[in-house]
Amino acid sequence: MPGDKSISHRTALLGALAEGTTHVHRFLASDDCLATLDAMRALGVNWRLQEEAPGIATLEIDGVGLHGLTEPGNVIDVRNSGTTGRLLAGILAGQPFHSVLTGDEMLRARPFGRVVTPLSQMGARLSGRQNDSLLPLSISGGSLRGIRYRLPVASAQVKSAVLLAGLFAEGETVVEEPLATRDHTERLLRTMGADLKREGPGIKLQPPEGLAPLEIEVPGDISTAAFWLVAAVAHPDAEIDLPMVGINPTRTGLLDILSMMGAEIDIGEQRMVGGEPVADLHVRSSALHGVEIGGELVLRSMDELPAMAVAASFAQGRTVVRDAEELRVKETDRIAALTSQLRKLGVAIEEQPDGFIIEGGGALRSGGALRSGGALRSGGSVTGAKVSGGGDHRLTMSLAIAGLLAEGETVIEDEESVDISYPGFWEEFGGLVS
Repeated sequence: MPGDKSISHRTALLGALAEGTTHVHRFLASDDCLATLDAMRALGVNWRLQEEAPGIATLEIDGVGLHGLTEPGNVIDVRNSGTTGRLLAGILAGQPFHSVLTGDEMLRARPFGRVVTPLSQMGARLSGRQNDSLLPLSISGGSLRGIRYRLPVASAQVKSAVLLAGLFAEGETVVEEPLATRDHTERLLRTMGADLKREGPGIKLQPPEGLAPLEIEVPGDISTAAFWLVAAVAHPDAEIDLPMVGINPTRTGLLDILSMMGAEIDIGEQRMVGGEPVADLHVRSSALHGVEIGGELVLRSMDELPAMAVAASFAQGRTVVRDAEELRVKETDRIAALTSQLRKLGVAIEEQPDGFIIEGGGALRSGGALRSGGALRSGGSVTGAKVSGGGDHRLTMSLAIAGLLAEGETVIEDEESVDISYPGFWEEFGGLVS
């Protein structure tokens, strides 16, 4: 499995702020994470990347310390990476110079006001389009003060942006979240020696004098594992092993949902890697049934819901997903896009304001597929069609798994979008189904 995307981003950002050289093994060398590395180079940070397999690399990054970044000579383009943009905004808010963040057309349509509000309260001056809510974002930082900030919406990216700004602030920074979100930033900061602790809903950070460099191996990405988990449980004759997958409890919602649906997933040899819990997953064909989910379970599986929807399409009965409004402000409006594309494949899916309802078919026929020129030929109960993820990497990969299981030919129009998070996806796909 390729390294976790969320953790890879954070190792690059925090490694740049460390005092000494950070070594990251199994770094995810995807388009999004390379955007983070390029942004750090624009801020005067040197790094070296040695790719070992498609999308899997060893990173060495020479930290410049908390106060060693330099003013960029141009606008910083974070391309399609919302994680880069929002977390980097937190770091730039603490710098005594001016910078401008922008991104591609898709990212410039996504909300950034969520980070502008708390960073402005800390003393940074930020301005952007549509009342400072959209990129490009101008940031004049420095002279920050710690604040207590309660997130209006549970968001690991906003939480992380505030904590990263808190590294440069005077006094304690406290972030309260309504529901627990992924805590990779907190784990890495503790590993690097920061005084950070959780008390109830609050995460408290005292500004450190410096951060120690990292020597870390990145766990496998459970959001990437999602596609193979769904392929195996929904396929009539499949068995897949996924070694060293991260099972951080803030990220395992999909495992819980699939188990509720009747999936046979064995979680073996649990241990700690890079400060994160990991396990070897063994998954096999299963008789699935519909479920109703919402609340905290949806929050812990937000990125995996498109893949879960494919499993629901092949489950017996109705699946209802609520409280997933956040899907509408991802790379695409994932609720609308998922609904329109799965309907092309014959899935009975109904769009809801905060989620969707799927009436699963439950019937599976022969599996297996061949990919040629972007086409997937296979057998199943859902009918093949021409579909597009609209540039959304997770939607494209979910549609590929649906095409694997569908009856007839499925053509994926934008197969290259998978490079955003999983450059080796098609190679792994071909290896499983050939």
